[in-house]
Amino acid sequence: MVHSGTKIKSILFIFLDGVGLGEDDPSRNPFAVAEIPNLIALLGGRRPLAGLPRIESDRAVFIPTDPSLGVPGPPQSATGQAAILTGLNVPALIGKHWGPKPNAAVVEIVKRDNIFKTLGGRAALANAYPERYFAAIRSGRRNYSTVPLAVTSAGLPLFTAADLRAGRAFSADFTGAGWRADLKFTDTPLYTPREAGRKLAASAMERAFTFFEHWLTDYVGHRGTLAEAIRTVETFDAALGGVLEAWDDTRGLTVITSDHGNLEDMSMRHHSLNRVPTLVVGEARAAFAENLTDLTGFVPAIRKALAI
Repeated sequence: MVHSGTKIKSILFIFLDGVGLGEDDPSRNPFAVAEIPNLIALLGGRRPLAGLPRIESDRAVFIPTDPSLGVPGPPQSATGQAAILTGLNVPALIGKHWGPKPNAAVVEIVKRDNIFKTLGGRAALANAYPERYFAAIRSGRRNYSTVPLAVTSAGLPLFTAADLRAGRAFSADFTGAGWRADLKFTDTPLYTPREAGRKLAASAMERAFTFFEHWLTDYVGHRGTLAEAIRTVETFDAALGGVLEAWDDTRGLTVITSDHGNLEDMSMRHHSLNRVPTLVVGEARAAFAENLTDLTGFVPAIRKALAI
């Protein structure tokens, strides 16, 4: 339970792109069949499935969270992530869900204010980006998605391959295998998921707010097979196990959420209307989660927890 004197020094925010609460159907929902002992333990012995109510276990609060925000249609990445990072109902403000990349209206809202601008140098995005990403941004061949847009609009740097090699930043797949196999780097770190989780937790405890974007869940939901989805979920759970081993519940919070559903139903290739899972781990979890029901609730909770 929460101790009244608990002082939050660090928040690790793990963002899972495209993860909703789906039906208990092993033929299409990886969360119904995958080996996910760490998630199940945080949920008091239950799986993250549709219909699971708000619960508190020995270490976590679980909140089935509304990504639709009163706007018709399937939630989308740009507006959902903008709502998480600004605390504003961005789909309602622009009149629709939008994604994957932010349009001009979303760009304006995110640049105006977001949690990275509020926290400044006390915050960081833990993901590393290769030089080809920066080159594509500079050339105009690529635009920022919502999360790096929020970071750069706050005047904060995005981490590079050098930061990854030095252990200051992390691969979006946790282990670093993608940098070797897909980006053809030969000298970047390779971790087990558990090792990556422990290192991410240790890094996050060095600052007030650390955001980690695990976009692979949405990528696999759109393009992968059920077997790939199961492996992705199991890798995340193993990394979560490392985070939970290394995290100090007395001094900080680990927050996990998503922007929309997708991966939980591999029978389709588009976003779902399902609620998304939110988990808050740490002694101050109940206070953080008190008013949290939809994607606009995270910024107010972060500000309150860090006494801003």
